[in-house]
Amino acid sequence: MCSPIIFWFVLKRLNSMVIVFHRVLAELAFICTSGENRRTARREIHLSNSLRTPSISAVRKTLRMVSTPAKKKSGLALWMQLVLDEFDRVGAEFAPDPVHDLRVALRRCRSVADSFILLDPNPAWKQMKKAGRSVFRSLGELRDVQVTLEWITRLAGADDDVAASLTKILLNREIELKAEAARALPEFDRKQWAKWSVALPRRANKIRKGGIVFKNLALERYAEAHRLHQLALRNRSKVAFHNLRIGIKRFRYIVENFLPEQYGAWKSDLKELQDLLGEVHDLDVLWATLVQTNVLSSVELRSRWNAKIVEERTRRVNQYRAKMLGKTALWQVWRKGLPQLAQIEASALARLKVWAAALDPDFPQSQRACRLALRLFDKMPAQNSESEPEKTRAILQTAALLHDVGRSRKERGHHKATYRLVEKLRPFPGRDSRFLHVAATVARYHRGILPGAGQRALHNFSLGEKQQIAKLAGLLRLASALENVRAGSLPALEIEDRGASIVIALEGYSSLSKAAGRIAAARHLLETVVRRPILIRALVSRHPSPSIRKTSPKTGSLSVTPIRKTS
Repeated sequence: MCSPIIFWFVLKRLNSMVIVFHRVLAELAFICTSGENRRTARREIHLSNSLRTPSISAVRKTLRMVSTPAKKKSGLALWMQLVLDEFDRVGAEFAPDPVHDLRVALRRCRSVADSFILLDPNPAWKQMKKAGRSVFRSLGELRDVQVTLEWITRLAGADDDVAASLTKILLNREIELKAEAARALPEFDRKQWAKWSVALPRRANKIRKGGIVFKNLALERYAEAHRLHQLALRNRSKVAFHNLRIGIKRFRYIVENFLPEQYGAWKSDLKELQDLLGEVHDLDVLWATLVQTNVLSSVELRSRWNAKIVEERTRRVNQYRAKMLGKTALWQVWRKGLPQLAQIEASALARLKVWAAALDPDFPQSQRACRLALRLFDKMPAQNSESEPEKTRAILQTAALLHDVGRSRKERGHHKATYRLVEKLRPFPGRDSRFLHVAATVARYHRGILPGAGQRALHNFSLGEKQQIAKLAGLLRLASALENVRAGSLPALEIEDRGASIVIALEGYSSLSKAAGRIAAARHLLETVVRRPILIRALVSRHPSPSIRKTSPKTGSLSVTPIRKTS
């Protein structure tokens, strides 16, 4: 029989082995996992270091973290999670690599937010972008100092007094900037960011990756980057090349996160260009730092360092030019992978639908009104009088899809709120500023006061444009009223030109219904424009109708009476 001392000694040894085993598991979990699992593993490590015996449930939980692979994240969810992970890595030391990685993760998240602000009016996108701004800026100058120190090491020769003096200055400045960054980090609300890292990727996933909506966004980023490219090659200034670097970076982030097929073909070129322009910017910062710190005490030193920097910078600019100019330029390759001609129109319309659906409380109703308005436009007489019928039809379609987005702000007078919201839209491929301005004005007059002289919304239009707006607004008013005849479905209609009048035959219409009164009021604007009365009638079905069989009381024979759709 074992003595109590031996029994106590064995228990103590077993307890120590359990603590060590738990610590090893926690360390493995911390290495192999990320996000919330990594933070849980950190707590388990702290528990094992305190030499407290872990519970059986704690050991099981740690085992599950090691053995169960975490669900792989991608896109926005990945980058938002990386922001939280890189905060843990930055710590108090602010080493170059963690600082760089945190800024990259923040930049990608803020760039995605920039894109979704254009598609989704949810305020969380702006809040997320603003939350990361202060930390991103606080680390910006620190990162510039760290990169400049690396370039000094690369360019300086042995026993270079300029390099030694500048290094000393920058190391002192790095200490100050680390202290500033340390004060900025606690202001970052990590709990709120963790909530956004769940909610915002879900909202983003509502739009299909690789779809035409993201292709339209990528085309917009491409056009802006190409404009900056032309500007940089024309004036060759440091600011122009810095802006070009940012423009290509924004284009890359859209392609990387939302166009997987294109990114698979373009990623190596995009990364190489970003690295080249990044190094051009680093060299510009190095030269500016040399000048500002007054470490170049002689003309000879100034010339020698300037020659080194110019040589390195010119080599990278020439590499950029070789890839981006000529018949095989990457600009042409990228453009072929983005919407062309008719695809631009389709992508612009899809983008507007996404935006409208996020605001309009009853977007299916707006879509039905849009289809009715287009039918009226196509079948109304004297359509050929339009100078650009396809563009006019596209304006009507846009106005009809967007005419109720103002209801997200207020119900009463929502047509005015719609006008203001559409006016604030930024022009994008397929929809220029003038197009959006006309569409906003048409939506403004889909209800309420009739368009007339002296109204502020019509000040900037010619007489022909005012007539066009009045006609399209009249069609939209009438379509909105006709849509209410059959709740939830689209009624069939036919239009007949009788010379002195226009007759619209509508399925399900009854002159005694409540909808008839609204239709009578809604058709007035269109009647004023076409200068003819518009008559609404019930549509009689042309298909064979079911019959009622009746027996004649006198002869006993059967008579057949067809059933017709009447008012």
